[in-house]
Amino acid sequence: MQQIPTDQLDRAASALEAGELVIVPTSRWYMICADATNAPACRNIFEGKQRPTGKSLVLVASSLADCERRFVISDEARRLADAFWPGDLALLLPWREPDEGARHSAVGAPALVTNSPGPLGSLASLTRTPIAATTVNISGDADVDARGPAISPEEVADFLSLTGVKATVILDGGVCPAANHLTIIDCSTADARLVRAGLVHKRAIEAVLGRELAA
Repeated sequence: MQQIPTDQLDRAASALEAGELVIVPTSRWYMICADATNAPACRNIFEGKQRPTGKSLVLVASSLADCERRFVISDEARRLADAFWPGDLALLLPWREPDEGARHSAVGAPALVTNSPGPLGSLASLTRTPIAATTVNISGDADVDARGPAISPEEVADFLSLTGVKATVILDGGVCPAANHLTIIDCSTADARLVRAGLVHKRAIEAVLGRELAA
């Protein structure tokens, strides 16, 4: 395992492309990442986190244009992406090609998609493989560790020690200040709806859409 600065993204990209796991900081939490098309690598995340396989990972898109090539983007989804990407918003989007859902089974269909700022977004732009990611913690771990997902390299190390997960590269971004989740909006139909509250406030979503948001 290598713990390296966030400006050494090429080493993280090479690890992902080789089928290995990489841990990356965001403003919210540290995220554990794999090649979204590499089923064994993604399985290592699910097993290490004790995460149900029906609970999909998030796909980290490099840009809105990247999303448009892969997904059906509704009018409301486009308005939200224009307003909040790169940022702390994830959208549930249907694949343009149905077989892509099977090829990216770890992120499901519809897929949960975000465009992240900072090192994670830069890594998505650099790597030749699509990134599947999730928070560094045991799934539903309130009984294991009430702190929630890791916000520091020390907490990442605790997670790796507890679970035995093998991450080849950890990008050290210090402490994640927000300690909060992505806001999730279901845009798989014409009318977007709130799935999970997070850093992007519901009022901000409603201001962009010009209407109240159903849950």
